[in-house]
Amino acid sequence: MSLQRLRRDHGDTDREKRFLAAHAAMHDRIYAYFRRRTANAAAAEDLCAEVFRIAWEKSAAADSLTVMVMFGVARNVLRNHYRSVARAGDLILALHAERPEIPEGVDSPVHEALEQLSPDDKEVLLLTYWDGFTSSEVSNLLNTSATAVRMRLHRARKALGLLLQEQPEPQPEGARS
Repeated sequence: MSLQRLRRDHGDTDREKRFLAAHAAMHDRIYAYFRRRTANAAAAEDLCAEVFRIAWEKSAAADSLTVMVMFGVARNVLRNHYRSVARAGDLILALHAERPEIPEGVDSPVHEALEQLSPDDKEVLLLTYWDGFTSSEVSNLLNTSATAVRMRLHRARKALGLLLQEQPEPQPEGARS
Protein backbone atom coordinates (compact mmCIF):
# COMPACT_ATOMS: atom_id res chain seq x y z
CA MET A 1 0.00 0.00 0.00
CA SER A 2 1.36 3.40 -0.98
CA LEU A 3 1.96 6.25 1.41
CA GLN A 4 -0.60 8.40 -0.45
CA ARG A 5 -3.24 5.72 -0.03
CA LEU A 6 -2.50 5.47 3.69
CA ARG A 7 -2.81 9.25 4.07
CA ARG A 8 -6.06 9.29 2.09
CA ASP A 9 -7.49 6.43 4.18
CA HIS A 10 -6.41 8.21 7.35
CA GLY A 11 -8.04 11.42 6.08
CA ASP A 12 -11.27 9.57 5.35
CA THR A 13 -11.21 8.12 8.86
CA ASP A 14 -10.73 11.60 10.32
CA ARG A 15 -13.56 12.91 8.16
CA GLU A 16 -15.87 10.13 9.34
CA LYS A 17 -14.95 10.78 12.96
CA ARG A 18 -15.64 14.53 12.60
CA PHE A 19 -18.96 13.85 10.90
CA LEU A 20 -20.09 11.19 13.37
CA ALA A 21 -19.15 13.40 16.31
CA ALA A 22 -21.13 16.31 14.85
CA HIS A 23 -24.07 14.02 14.10
CA ALA A 24 -24.13 12.57 17.61
CA ALA A 25 -23.79 16.00 19.22
CA MET A 26 -26.32 17.90 17.13
CA HIS A 27 -28.85 15.60 15.47
CA ASP A 28 -31.53 15.86 18.16
CA ARG A 29 -31.18 19.64 18.44
CA ILE A 30 -31.41 20.15 14.68
CA TYR A 31 -34.35 17.77 14.39
CA ALA A 32 -36.15 19.66 17.19
CA TYR A 33 -35.38 22.96 15.40
CA PHE A 34 -37.10 21.66 12.26
CA ARG A 35 -39.94 19.95 14.12
CA ARG A 36 -40.95 23.24 15.75
CA ARG A 37 -40.95 24.97 12.36
CA THR A 38 -42.51 22.43 9.98
CA ALA A 39 -45.91 20.85 9.54
CA ASN A 40 -44.98 17.27 10.41
CA ALA A 41 -42.30 14.89 11.61
CA ALA A 42 -41.58 13.54 8.12
CA ALA A 43 -40.69 17.01 6.83
CA ALA A 44 -38.47 17.59 9.88
CA GLU A 45 -36.69 14.28 9.29
CA ASP A 46 -36.13 15.05 5.61
CA LEU A 47 -34.75 18.51 6.37
CA CYS A 48 -32.53 17.14 9.12
CA ALA A 49 -31.15 14.53 6.71
CA GLU A 50 -30.43 17.30 4.19
CA VAL A 51 -28.46 19.24 6.80
CA PHE A 52 -26.31 16.21 7.56
CA ARG A 53 -25.83 15.50 3.84
CA ILE A 54 -24.45 19.01 3.48
CA ALA A 55 -22.40 18.53 6.64
CA TRP A 56 -20.85 15.41 5.12
CA GLU A 57 -19.83 17.45 2.05
CA LYS A 58 -18.40 20.19 4.26
CA SER A 59 -16.42 17.66 6.25
CA ALA A 60 -14.50 16.73 3.08
CA ALA A 61 -13.04 20.24 2.99
CA ALA A 62 -12.00 19.86 6.65
CA ASP A 63 -14.46 22.60 7.58
CA SER A 64 -15.26 22.68 11.25
CA LEU A 65 -18.73 21.32 11.97
CA THR A 66 -19.49 23.58 14.90
CA VAL A 67 -22.95 24.21 16.28
CA MET A 68 -23.04 27.62 14.60
CA VAL A 69 -22.08 26.18 11.20
CA MET A 70 -24.63 23.40 11.48
CA PHE A 71 -27.45 25.73 12.52
CA GLY A 72 -26.46 28.12 9.74
CA VAL A 73 -26.88 25.26 7.29
CA ALA A 74 -30.17 24.33 8.97
CA ARG A 75 -31.49 27.90 8.55
CA ASN A 76 -30.59 27.85 4.85
CA VAL A 77 -32.24 24.44 4.38
CA LEU A 78 -35.36 25.71 6.17
CA ARG A 79 -35.48 28.83 3.96
CA ASN A 80 -35.24 26.63 0.87
CA HIS A 81 -38.02 24.44 2.27
CA TYR A 82 -40.28 27.46 2.83
CA ARG A 83 -39.65 28.66 -0.73
CA SER A 84 -40.41 25.18 -2.07
CA VAL A 85 -43.66 24.98 -0.08
CA ALA A 86 -44.68 28.43 -1.36
CA ARG A 87 -43.95 27.44 -4.97
CA ALA A 88 -45.94 24.23 -4.54
CA GLY A 89 -48.87 26.20 -3.12
CA ASP A 90 -48.72 28.64 -6.04
CA LEU A 91 -48.66 25.73 -8.47
CA ILE A 92 -51.69 24.12 -6.85
CA LEU A 93 -53.59 27.42 -7.06
CA ALA A 94 -52.63 27.77 -10.73
CA LEU A 95 -53.77 24.23 -11.46
CA HIS A 96 -57.09 24.84 -9.73
CA ALA A 97 -57.51 28.05 -11.74
CA GLU A 98 -57.01 26.10 -14.98
CA ARG A 99 -59.39 23.33 -13.96
CA PRO A 100 -62.67 23.50 -15.83
CA GLU A 101 -65.35 24.98 -13.64
CA ILE A 102 -68.19 22.68 -12.69
CA PRO A 103 -71.14 24.40 -11.03
CA GLU A 104 -71.29 23.70 -7.32
CA GLY A 105 -73.46 20.73 -6.46
CA VAL A 106 -73.31 19.38 -10.02
CA ASP A 107 -70.93 16.51 -10.71
CA SER A 108 -70.41 15.42 -14.26
CA PRO A 109 -70.62 11.68 -14.93
CA VAL A 110 -66.99 11.71 -16.11
CA HIS A 111 -65.76 13.34 -12.90
CA GLU A 112 -67.77 10.90 -10.81
CA ALA A 113 -66.37 7.95 -12.76
CA LEU A 114 -62.80 9.27 -12.50
CA GLU A 115 -63.16 9.48 -8.72
CA GLN A 116 -64.07 5.77 -8.63
CA LEU A 117 -60.95 4.67 -10.53
CA SER A 118 -57.81 3.48 -8.81
CA PRO A 119 -55.22 6.23 -8.27
CA ASP A 120 -52.91 4.66 -10.89
CA ASP A 121 -55.65 4.49 -13.54
CA LYS A 122 -56.76 8.02 -12.79
CA GLU A 123 -53.18 9.32 -12.96
CA VAL A 124 -52.40 7.76 -16.35
CA LEU A 125 -55.69 9.04 -17.82
CA LEU A 126 -55.20 12.58 -16.50
CA LEU A 127 -51.57 12.78 -17.60
CA THR A 128 -52.52 11.61 -21.08
CA TYR A 129 -55.80 13.40 -21.75
CA TRP A 130 -55.85 16.36 -19.39
CA ASP A 131 -52.16 17.26 -19.39
CA GLY A 132 -51.54 16.11 -22.99
CA PHE A 133 -48.44 13.99 -22.41
CA THR A 134 -47.43 11.24 -24.83
CA SER A 135 -47.00 7.69 -23.57
CA SER A 136 -43.20 8.06 -23.64
CA GLU A 137 -43.44 11.29 -21.60
CA VAL A 138 -45.82 9.62 -19.13
CA SER A 139 -43.40 6.69 -18.90
CA ASN A 140 -40.62 9.10 -17.90
CA LEU A 141 -42.85 10.77 -15.31
CA LEU A 142 -43.98 7.45 -13.83
CA ASN A 143 -40.59 5.79 -14.18
CA THR A 144 -41.88 2.86 -16.21
CA SER A 145 -41.78 1.73 -19.83
CA ALA A 146 -43.90 3.30 -22.58
CA THR A 147 -45.35 -0.14 -23.26
CA ALA A 148 -46.49 -0.43 -19.64
CA VAL A 149 -48.05 3.04 -19.88
CA ARG A 150 -49.97 2.11 -23.02
CA MET A 151 -51.21 -1.07 -21.32
CA ARG A 152 -52.26 0.85 -18.19
CA LEU A 153 -53.94 3.47 -20.36
CA HIS A 154 -55.89 0.76 -22.21
CA ARG A 155 -57.05 -0.77 -18.93
CA ALA A 156 -57.91 2.63 -17.46
CA ARG A 157 -59.98 3.62 -20.51
CA LYS A 158 -61.81 0.31 -20.33
CA ALA A 159 -62.52 0.73 -16.61
CA LEU A 160 -63.69 4.31 -17.16
CA GLY A 161 -65.98 3.20 -19.97
CA LEU A 162 -67.54 0.51 -17.77
CA LEU A 163 -68.10 3.00 -14.97
CA LEU A 164 -69.72 5.46 -17.35
CA GLN A 165 -72.05 2.74 -18.70
CA GLU A 166 -73.14 1.85 -15.16
CA GLN A 167 -74.21 5.40 -14.35
CA PRO A 168 -77.90 6.20 -14.75
CA GLU A 169 -78.94 8.43 -17.62
CA PRO A 170 -79.43 12.03 -16.51
CA GLN A 171 -83.11 12.98 -16.52
CA PRO A 172 -84.06 16.25 -18.21
CA GLU A 173 -85.64 18.79 -15.89
CA GLY A 174 -89.37 18.35 -15.59
CA ALA A 175 -89.28 14.73 -16.80
CA ARG A 176 -91.08 12.16 -14.71
CA SER A 177 -89.52 8.89 -13.72
